[in-house]
Amino acid sequence: QKFSLYDDLSVESNIEFFGGIYGLTADRINERMKWVLEMTDLKGREKRLTRELPGGWKQRLALGCAMLHEPKIIFLDEPTGGVDPVSRRNFWELINDLSEKGVTVFVTTHYLDEAEYCNDIMLIHAGRIIAGGSPKDLKNNYIKNKIFEISCDNALNVLDVLSSEPYISEISMFGLKLHISFKDEQNGISLLKKASIEKNISIKDINEITPTLEDVFIRLIE
Repeated sequence: QKFSLYDDLSVESNIEFFGGIYGLTADRINERMKWVLEMTDLKGREKRLTRELPGGWKQRLALGCAMLHEPKIIFLDEPTGGVDPVSRRNFWELINDLSEKGVTVFVTTHYLDEAEYCNDIMLIHAGRIIAGGSPKDLKNNYIKNKIFEISCDNALNVLDVLSSEPYISEISMFGLKLHISFKDEQNGISLLKKASIEKNISIKDINEITPTLEDVFIRLIE
């Protein structure tokens, strides 16, 4: 996740340097610099040292420099690591724009919500590919039962208590909540409510939710 540009160079100097490495002429570098500055929202900040930029802007500048020579394929290794949520969203808008223009973008990420933006996904666990396909295909192929989100007090304790219940197909932690699927969806919720009374579990809310890629991933590795 180390920043790939030079911190001690200005925004403008980084663009000129990488343009030269890619073999662009001076005129072409000037043309592409205008595109990079507009794409990264750094127009007017050309003289600032790169080290002074926020993390999100640094990543956008790095992407701009990587695209100076207009490659058909680009590889991005965890490009949004360490940036704030707004910058993450903005960065993915840039990636989508590139994709719409015909650029193939390979992205590695630990954020499965980000992977939802991709056309094709390969899920990897312990160095091995465990599944692949579009987000829709992965959910349809590996999530057969409805998933319910449970809000409760002391979710970790509730997870331990309910894990052995025979009517529960799968149960896992998601933040401070639980995701549960039942073997018998019609009777599952009523059995859960009955168990909560018998085992003195405080369940605040039960809602059916749309499965996520994180649900798929957890199901596969379990």
